[in-house]
Amino acid sequence: MNDIVRPNTIDPITLEVLRNALESIADEMGAVLKRTSFSPNIKERMDASCAVFDAKAQLVAQAEHVPVHLGSMLRSVEATVAAVGAVEDGDVVIVNDPFTNGSHLPDITLVAPVFAPKDQGGIHIAYVATRAHHADVGGMEPGSMPGNSHEIYQEGLVIPAVKLYRRGEVQDDVMRLILANVRTPDERRGDLNAQLASLRIGERRIRELAQRYGVDLVTAGFEAILDYTERRMRRRLADFPPGTYRGEDFLDDDGNTDEPVRVNLAITVSPERLVLDFAGSSPQRPGNINAVAPMTYSASFFAIKVLTDPEIPVNAGTFRNVELRIPEGSFLAARPPAAVCAGNTETTQRIADTVLKVCAQFAPDRVPAASQGTMNTIAVGGNDPRDGRPYSYIETIGGGQGGRPMGPGDDGIQCNMTNTMNTPVEALEITYPLRVERYELREGSAGMGKHRGGNGLVRAIRSLGHTARVSLQCERRRFAPYGLHGGADGKPGRNYVVQKDAAVRDEPGKASLSLAPDEIIVVETPGGGGWGAA
Repeated sequence: MNDIVRPNTIDPITLEVLRNALESIADEMGAVLKRTSFSPNIKERMDASCAVFDAKAQLVAQAEHVPVHLGSMLRSVEATVAAVGAVEDGDVVIVNDPFTNGSHLPDITLVAPVFAPKDQGGIHIAYVATRAHHADVGGMEPGSMPGNSHEIYQEGLVIPAVKLYRRGEVQDDVMRLILANVRTPDERRGDLNAQLASLRIGERRIRELAQRYGVDLVTAGFEAILDYTERRMRRRLADFPPGTYRGEDFLDDDGNTDEPVRVNLAITVSPERLVLDFAGSSPQRPGNINAVAPMTYSASFFAIKVLTDPEIPVNAGTFRNVELRIPEGSFLAARPPAAVCAGNTETTQRIADTVLKVCAQFAPDRVPAASQGTMNTIAVGGNDPRDGRPYSYIETIGGGQGGRPMGPGDDGIQCNMTNTMNTPVEALEITYPLRVERYELREGSAGMGKHRGGNGLVRAIRSLGHTARVSLQCERRRFAPYGLHGGADGKPGRNYVVQKDAAVRDEPGKASLSLAPDEIIVVETPGGGGWGAA
């Protein structure tokens, strides 16, 4: 954290040209990844993110992809690079170990160094990285997102930071080891190759930038961009009234017991700094809602960004003046071998809700009511009766957005820590032995208020001709999304199975279960809270 803000060392026009060029590179990386991937989870939903880092592994530019990915990469790429040691031109590092990668196991990250053109000195100038959620990485359940895991080894193959490519050559033994431990190896190979293609286009574009403007200007531009965002964030923080503000929120349970899990927070505001102290939060839990520290950073940074200026670029300079104090060994900074798969999807949502709830005390005209507060993750897998091959479908389902100071929340969208699309019904039914029976707004689920929240969704999926395994990781089934300033709470979500005899069997928010042929799993997602008294 810098206490002295350096003056701008590059003229403003050149700085903007460089900043936008780098963001465009990250966007193009994402477009290549989406168009060349195999799985619907990436090619349809774009559950993936791309970013550019300087030679010190500081985030410089990102595409507007998935907040939970990008926020944790602020911390995790540096740890990944440190773990693997020296890198050479053509190397690609692969990692999914949450205690290095800062995410859950299905989020496989590939990182590649970028070296300047030979006529520009050939020095190491940057890194490019892409993180993609793979539809299966092994473990106890298809989709690698079990509802009731209690240690990391049950959630899939753990890949430490190792080189998948050395000097441009694939390390066949590493690739074979990975593919031998997943249910859908052909799809995994295709998605990894798509990530590689994304990295290669990023490398090429950064080299072209160095060729056009010179290495010295580009590398100086990296630091100038970080300083620029730091100055903008400082100005925004100075607008808030100093003081210490407190609040809390709860996860329904940890998937292992019914005991609620507490997120406790005190935010201290000063003109120079924001301090977020999570002392008093629940200790590490036996279930899988544990988060590693980068997940907590990611959710907190997202909420602070909502609070300030949407036009401020997000990079390593943006949050230099935001300090987090996370109790080691709490469920917000878990130690191995904790189960963490829902920490990435559900706990980050509750952290963001809690930070925004506290911020509403000192910035009431900038903070919305609680959105649905969950990703409603569903994974379905088994053997496809059409060809006998294993399949794995995974998706997060949108819900209601919280009512906002300027108007109502949106219906049926991905909220807060996720920014993915849905899997189109046609793509889902062509790819998997499943049929979507219902996909509609959940009318009446929104919290009322001066500005109402958004309605949730209903998604109902039938298993065709086979017994499927289903895993659910859902929240806000017990504690409703809160309203703000007199607005009503949103309606909690619900999961249930419609059996072949039409009987309905309720399911908990976090569960793994078998779905018999022609049975239907139904996920009803929460509505957003209302803002202001009606």
